[in-house]
Amino acid sequence: MAEPKIHTVGIKDVAFGNNVVLVEPSNLYGCELADDVFVGPFVEIQRGVRIGARTRVQSHSFICEGVSVGEDCFVAHGVTFINDLFQSGAPDRSPSGWKTTSIGSHVNIGSGSTILPVSICSHVVVGAGSVVTKDITRPGVYAGNPATFRRAIAKKG
Repeated sequence: MAEPKIHTVGIKDVAFGNNVVLVEPSNLYGCELADDVFVGPFVEIQRGVRIGARTRVQSHSFICEGVSVGEDCFVAHGVTFINDLFQSGAPDRSPSGWKTTSIGSHVNIGSGSTILPVSICSHVVVGAGSVVTKDITRPGVYAGNPATFRRAIAKKG
């Protein structure tokens, strides 16, 4: 009987800012975490991802290559980022075919949401279970599948 190739969960080639907190097990490699970032358990953050200062990534979330997350964001439990749109009807094995995602600052993404390759401006709330399929260029609350604008965010103070 053949032996499987075993890839262990781990933390490899990660650039850490000050006061970063990781809860194991986590799988992080080739990414950058700025100051005061929190990463919960069972999270994977792949190569080239940048997570801004004071951002929290909760358990069971997956952040794939090509994603940039701004400062003071919240990525709730079980959020999945997508970089491959399966344009040929199958997974694109070449990273050159993958797309990028840019998340502004002060963005809160609810549990179980899926974020396709898009750009989301700052000061956005994405409701739990939403699927973001298009760029979000206006601050506010978005929800649904596909996620649509629901309302403006009330200003504080």
